[in-house]
Amino acid sequence: MGKPIPRPTPTEKPFYDGCARHELQLQHCQHCAHVLFYPRTLCDHCSSENLIWQVASGLGTIASYTVVRRSVSSDYEAPYVIALIDLVEGPRMMSQIIDVDPDTLAVGLPVSVDFAAWSEDITLPVFRLQPAARVEGD
Repeated sequence: MGKPIPRPTPTEKPFYDGCARHELQLQHCQHCAHVLFYPRTLCDHCSSENLIWQVASGLGTIASYTVVRRSVSSDYEAPYVIALIDLVEGPRMMSQIIDVDPDTLAVGLPVSVDFAAWSEDITLPVFRLQPAARVEGD
């Protein structure tokens, strides 16, 4: 099993274009000020079509995580961490936490976005612990 490669739709393209520039882009509703993730054509709060893309801070906290210690294929080097990240802007995003000892993680730790090439054409957001959150010896 190889890595699944996203094929961005026109709705998703601005998100992936931002990732290629190492910018985390989120949709903002100009009608109700709700911030959305994942990309949509309508606001999931008020159903407005008046959505714009803005660069996000890239900061968040770990809401939940799991450590995958046995790879599903050689395309995924174990162990790796999949996490739900609560972004400071409001949305929750599933991503990977990289360059961390999985045994040092905890819910609530602060993270910041980074970007990783997933294929020649696709770059995805990943997260790292913020330096102040690192445990000694990490």
